[in-house]
Amino acid sequence: MTLRDALHTRRSTPAKQLEAPGPDAATLDDMLRIASRVPDHGKLAPWRFVVIDAQAGARLGETVEAAFVADRPDASEEERAVERGRFTRAPVTVAVVSCAAPHPKIPEWEQVLSAGAACLNLLLAAEAHGFGASWITEWVAYDRRILDALGLSPHEKVAGYVHVGTPRMRMSDRPRPELAAIVTRL
Repeated sequence: MTLRDALHTRRSTPAKQLEAPGPDAATLDDMLRIASRVPDHGKLAPWRFVVIDAQAGARLGETVEAAFVADRPDASEEERAVERGRFTRAPVTVAVVSCAAPHPKIPEWEQVLSAGAACLNLLLAAEAHGFGASWITEWVAYDRRILDALGLSPHEKVAGYVHVGTPRMRMSDRPRPELAAIVTRL
């Protein structure tokens, strides 16, 4: 398949549809190298990666569940289980962390966009290696208790959690916007 064909057919796989096997360490490192090859004005690398394997995902799940229950003490066991399993839905999850900060020449917005580009490159790298992937945020990307558990500094943000694994099934395409609705030509 050519790169053009792959880009034309790229489709996220929902995290709940991802199963083992996931990428081994060498493959994941290659995927992260690809993810880091994004536009980066000033060569600041305004992002970093936190790899969450199954064991770390289970530990982090306990923190997620505790935070969820602290906010919703009436949560059902089913809701608690969903929260506890948030980082074990796929064999590996990568938190793409935006480290955007004030800079005399490079606007923070450009740095944030670079982190988003790293998320997309990681999706493409997963697909290029034969895996499925999904870029998700959800409430756990914004809750300070979870960000602290991930080791984020106060100025860092999660640009996305990229869940990676083997798709249970091939996903059908979803409707895409018509160019006439999203393109303005001057």
